[in-house]
Order: sequence, then structure tokens, then C-alpha cells
Amino acid sequence: MERLVVIVGFLIGLRATWRGGGRGGPERVLLLGTGSLARAIVKEIERQPEPRCTVAGVVGDAPPAPGWLSNCPHLGTLEDIGRLIEETRPDRIVVALSERRGRLPICRLLESRARGIVVEDGADTLERLTGKLALETVPPSSLIFSREFAKSRGQLALARALSVLMAVVGLIVLAPVFGLVALLVKVGSGGPVFFVQERVGWLGRPFKLIKFRTMDPIQRPSSEWVRDNTDRITRVGRWLRRCRLDELPQLVNVLRGDMNLVGPRPHPVTNFQLLMLTARNMSERSGEAIPYYSLRCAIRPGITGWAQVRYGYANSLEEELEKIGYDLYYIKHMSLWLDLRVVFETARTMFSGRGSSTADAASAREGRLEEPAGRAA
Repeated sequence: MERLVVIVGFLIGLRATWRGGGRGGPERVLLLGTGSLARAIVKEIERQPEPRCTVAGVVGDAPPAPGWLSNCPHLGTLEDIGRLIEETRPDRIVVALSERRGRLPICRLLESRARGIVVEDGADTLERLTGKLALETVPPSSLIFSREFAKSRGQLALARALSVLMAVVGLIVLAPVFGLVALLVKVGSGGPVFFVQERVGWLGRPFKLIKFRTMDPIQRPSSEWVRDNTDRITRVGRWLRRCRLDELPQLVNVLRGDMNLVGPRPHPVTNFQLLMLTARNMSERSGEAIPYYSLRCAIRPGITGWAQVRYGYANSLEEELEKIGYDLYYIKHMSLWLDLRVVFETARTMFSGRGSSTADAASAREGRLEEPAGRAA
């Protein structure tokens, strides 16, 4: 299994190198705009541990806010764009203008594209850098008309076939692990081995999710968040959660058709109702369905997912809404390569036992209060 993880990691790294185009150094970016979107892009570029691009300069008619440009020079206004392109010789031009009507230098941008310079929308750049959809910058129309959200039947069938195959192999290969974990749970805290809870799945349909029990039975009114119940996590449960072994019984859910191997994590029914209500209230106040929460149900949920490996667990409404951006990124860019990357990152976490500072933190960041609201089995 460890060899498989290494091979998958090598293939993912090889693909990333190929997609980089074999450049000898960081990509030079010319940024058009001085507003909040441009500022967010510069911030994300600067925080990359191994920068794949550098900002050659910022162009905009409005002066940038003091302090946010850091090492990125403000080169001039949009009227100077032709001269600035010649001087900076960028590999990519990113358009992050707050107002484009009547200001976008269309001819210069088309000429740049014809010369081989990549011209990209600022929202797409931020999405690529962060690995999530920046919902505050994405208008609903761009999601509605995006072709990337339309998944072919073949693509969905491939994801389903891969999930079933790996679930069958996993149940066979990990059978001794199942027996050992069941024994540890039974001996460590007594009571039932498994925990069953109603979750919201594909198309909003509820199903019974199966886990190894990691908490003592509840003796007080239940809470929706694990942060209020960390004292109930058993000694064995802490170890199971740290290594993610408590999730293994969900391979049965995959065979039953409730889940896939990779996808958005299914929320408890109570959490789902709470977040749907929050999304509706935000929509009424802003006039737009900002969270797009219901889109999570457009595909089968997963044992692991892009939001899990990139963001971790959420333990508040604010963190859940932040996490939705990662879930929608996965739905938009769903592919075999992305699934393999998620599986590789998840396996690396399981083998290393890392991914959180403590077991309590690991269980506290998904709204992962499964056991108080569910039932033991």
C-alpha cells in the first residue's frame, strides 16, 4: 500500500511538472487592477511556499491602497498598457479590474494572446492559487454558464466504478484491520463497536453512515459541534480519529451506493438543515445565493474529499461556509487526476498520523459531531 502511495504521488508530481510547461523559472505576471481582487491575488502569490509565479507589476488607474503592494511596483495606468507589456514581457496577464466597462484594453489583450501571452480572468487566477472558488468574487451567472460544472455520464461512471473497485479491494485487504479495531473499541470502552448516523447524500437523500464508535454515549443535551464534546472522545477514539481509521466502515456505504471514495463530506441531517437555512438567509439579505450550498448534493458524497485535504475540518458556520468554496472547486474540476491527488493526500495523512495538532482538533473542524445525534449499533 505504501508503494502505491509513492507511485501515485510521483505521477501527480510528474503531471504538475508537465503542466508547468517546463519553464526555467517562475512565471512573470502582469496584474491589471488595484482593488480587492487584485490585492487577494498578490497576497496568495506571496504566501506560496515555492512560488510558481511572480508579480512583475500592477497596472491601474486608481492608486492602490497604502501598504498592500509589498514588493509589487505600481507601474502606471491602463493608458500605458502597451508600453508596459513591452517593458515587463509577462508570461501571463491577469485582469482583476473592479470595473471593466469602458476600461478594458481589449485590443492590447487580444494582441497579447496572439503573441502567446496567457490572458486570464482574476477570479480564475485566485481559484487556481487557492484551490477553491472565491464565492465573493464569482457572480452566479458565471457558475450557471460554466461548462466545467456539467459532468458527462462517462466521467461520473468512471468515478463510481473506481470507488466500487477500491471499496471491494479495501474491504478484503483491510479485513484484519477491521477485526483489530473492532476489538480495541470493544475492549477500550465497552458498548457497541459501530456508530450509525443519518447523513444527507446525493440529491439531498438521507442515508445511514457507518463509523467505528469513538465517543462515549452522551449524558447531556447534544451539541452540533465536536468542540463541545471533546471530553467524550475515548482513548482509542483519539487514535482512530488521528489516523482516520474510524472512517473505514464507510467502504460499506460506498458499495451500497450511498457514497463514492472521493467527494464532499456528507453532513448530518441537522447540520444540513442549519446550513441550508443560513444560505437562504444570506441569499435574502444579499440578493444572491452566495454560499451555493445545495450544489454539494449534485454528486455523491465521499469518504474523503478535496475540502478535507486542503482545509481540514470546520467547527462553526463561518468555517463551513469557507469550506464550501473547496467543495465547489472539486465539483467544478472533478477528474481522475484530482481524485488520485485526494486519495494520495489522505493516505499520506493516515500513514503519518498527521493532519492536525491533536486528535481533538482533528475531530473538531468538520462539524464532526456525529455520535451525539446518531445511534450506536
